[in-house]
Amino acid sequence: MRFDLISIFPEFFAGPLDHGIVRRAKEAGIVQIDVQDLREFTKDRHRTVDDRPFGGGEGMVLKPEPLFEAVEKLLGASVGEAAEPRKPDAGTAVLLMSASGRLFTQETARRYAKLERAIVICGRYEGVDERVAEHLATEEICVGDYVLSGGELPAAIVVDAVTRLLPGALGNEASTQNESFHISVEGLTSEQARCSVPLLDYPHYTRPADYRGWKVPEVLMGGNHAEVARWRREQALTKTRRNRPDLAVGNG
Repeated sequence: MRFDLISIFPEFFAGPLDHGIVRRAKEAGIVQIDVQDLREFTKDRHRTVDDRPFGGGEGMVLKPEPLFEAVEKLLGASVGEAAEPRKPDAGTAVLLMSASGRLFTQETARRYAKLERAIVICGRYEGVDERVAEHLATEEICVGDYVLSGGELPAAIVVDAVTRLLPGALGNEASTQNESFHISVEGLTSEQARCSVPLLDYPHYTRPADYRGWKVPEVLMGGNHAEVARWRREQALTKTRRNRPDLAVGNG
């Protein structure tokens, strides 16, 4: 899979994407990550990427021209040849990182992991000209209900979350099947499985079995895999109800 990240701070990605699973996936050729400097698509000598918004207001907004030209060049289109930009093919998404976007979830990451390419636009300042969201991006994405200084950190989050779902990225492919936000149907009836929603991960314990008087639950020491599976689901549900009651609705 290929990621093209468009940013006015391309050097931001030198750190977050050069470690761990993402680094290994790049080295193995599983994922390709290219960073585009938005200022390279400007035409004035000051390399201007922002402007004051019509109607007044605080701060600056990213202009549409350099963003359209950056994406169109990546898609192989002749810039300015038509009012409507070239639409990406079915295997490509153009993602705008924005606090006004749809919430990025594990299910979103799974959907993106099936793509061949994602072009990611990193917003800055007070936002991006709305015509970018309406006519250029295929999706507007938010990583949480809070506001960040720019889209670079959310873009890195998306790359990390998607990359680890790509075949071969993890040493153990089963790892993505037993973690937070995975829908576990083990031990459920077909009706329960149909109504099941994502759970947080179950608790994990390592040696020593007794640390400062806090002991590992006996069920994990007994070797009964059915009991362990049942205990883990119960604990995952308990943790989900406690920490994320919004996810627990409908889980029984």
